[in-house]
Amino acid sequence: MRYDKFEEIFSAERMRKYNYACSGNTKRAMTLYRYNLRLSQEMFTMISCFEVALRNKIDREMRIHFGNDWLRDSVMPSGILTHDHRTRGSKLIIEKAYNELVINNLYSHSKLLSEMEFGVWKYMFNNVQYRLYGRHLLHIFPQKPKSSLHCQYDNTYVFNELHSINIIRNRIAHHEPICFNATSQIDTNQALSCYTRIMTMFQWMEIDAGAMLYGLDHVGDVCGKIMCI
Repeated sequence: MRYDKFEEIFSAERMRKYNYACSGNTKRAMTLYRYNLRLSQEMFTMISCFEVALRNKIDREMRIHFGNDWLRDSVMPSGILTHDHRTRGSKLIIEKAYNELVINNLYSHSKLLSEMEFGVWKYMFNNVQYRLYGRHLLHIFPQKPKSSLHCQYDNTYVFNELHSINIIRNRIAHHEPICFNATSQIDTNQALSCYTRIMTMFQWMEIDAGAMLYGLDHVGDVCGKIMCI
């Protein structure tokens, strides 16, 4: 495709960063754009698998302590998320999803779980919600390193790791590039850091990521191609 047609489809504003990174070489800019799409696809596959695995691990742990409908119950009158105004954001998200399922006569615990966005699971590790839910959630990481004077592998550490993953997830969901650094140079380090976090947390959860992702994991290959453009 000629560059002018390509730019007409994706907009000059969107392509500006790619052109800048490729020193005005429009052929390279189009190639970089396509490879960014491939990297986004690869990363979203990793994040999707991780999100489902994390959600299910959290669910199993919470069922042990709070019953099979723990997520619904947490936003009911006197539920866990009604005890502190700082949990209002999570409460509203869960309530909205629950009410819509009830109106359509579709409620089940599994359907409610699937309606939750990544941020809901992330915020379960912030200090307020971690405390309200009884400080149980770190049990889902049996292979997590022990804390030391140099590094505390606590709920705040997990929250920050999930926050970093969530940033990449949101960029992909909003069709933003993940192949640049802060100065708009071609750089895949942010994506690779996210990938490393995900693989590390799979290990902490005792999940064999290599076997699970067999045939799916091409992140390193795509990053290598991007850096050779």
